[in-house]
Amino acid sequence: MNPPRLQDVAARAGVSTATVSRALSGKGHVSPRARARVREAAQELGFVVSYHASSLASGRSRNIGVVLPHVDRWYFSTVLEGVAGALMEAGYDLTLYNFEGDRYRETVLTDFLLRKRLDAAVAVSLHLDPAETEQMFAAGIPLVGVGGPLVGAPTISIDDLDVGRRATQHLIGLGHRRIAHLGGAEEGRRYFPMSSDRRDGWEQAMADAGLAVEPAWSLVADYTFTDAYQQAKNLLADPADRPTAIFASSDEMAAGTILAARDLGLTVPGDLSVIGVDAHPIGEAFGLTTLDQHARQQGTRAVERLLEHLAGGSREPSNELFPAHFVARSSTGPAPASDHRP
Repeated sequence: MNPPRLQDVAARAGVSTATVSRALSGKGHVSPRARARVREAAQELGFVVSYHASSLASGRSRNIGVVLPHVDRWYFSTVLEGVAGALMEAGYDLTLYNFEGDRYRETVLTDFLLRKRLDAAVAVSLHLDPAETEQMFAAGIPLVGVGGPLVGAPTISIDDLDVGRRATQHLIGLGHRRIAHLGGAEEGRRYFPMSSDRRDGWEQAMADAGLAVEPAWSLVADYTFTDAYQQAKNLLADPADRPTAIFASSDEMAAGTILAARDLGLTVPGDLSVIGVDAHPIGEAFGLTTLDQHARQQGTRAVERLLEHLAGGSREPSNELFPAHFVARSSTGPAPASDHRP
């Protein structure tokens, strides 16, 4: 018995062969109803797309590379979920390149990505210099970045400076004057200045309100729960000189801060208000007020822009800003009476 052909699927689904091709390849517009009929017909007939033959004919591998500095951090893994889901829906394979910090950065950028097995690439939270992006473009690999602007490439990001400012203004609006910040180390040229921008936003909001920034209250941690817990506990241990509110640059660090406060006998938000950034699932368990940066949707949107580019759409290298929305919970409240403005 001969294997089913494209024409057999078209006849079973009651559509044209062109519609079958578009529905199964993910290229071009097909209505959801027609796509469902085509997939059902293909499954009933046992029809399998020959991606090897398709790639030879089109010059496309239907494989997208995803490059990120870590896979074991919530933000990166959540963006990756969005990318992977969108690529699966579009019928593309995904090849993951994990730098493990900086360990494999040069190897990936100068070797793996340039072997021309990819149709395109998504770079997550990596600041590529113009020479690095140009090297990829010269190899015929379109690029979309997530996390900040890249020269010559479209990108998706949030306004981290604005996020830091708004988080701090939320605390100031509740009457807090003694506000600390728990963020990350300065990034250097290889990563977008997310930590630095959020810290700058904290400082700007404090200055705009005429409030002093205590250098000792600008803490640095490694974005893990445990390091943030220890840094916050050290700061809060002195009852004579501690803040009434802390803005943490991630929800994991904010959760570590809340646990440190509780272990010292402090109530949240009675004695200490805490706000984070992310909308990490852990935040709900801690009643954490946060700013949702829609990490998964950033990954999904990056794929949409990449596929638009591959389909011959807009190639404008613009930076698309995602909004960050407040999620108000119970970890922030009015400042203690002693901290209110006179």
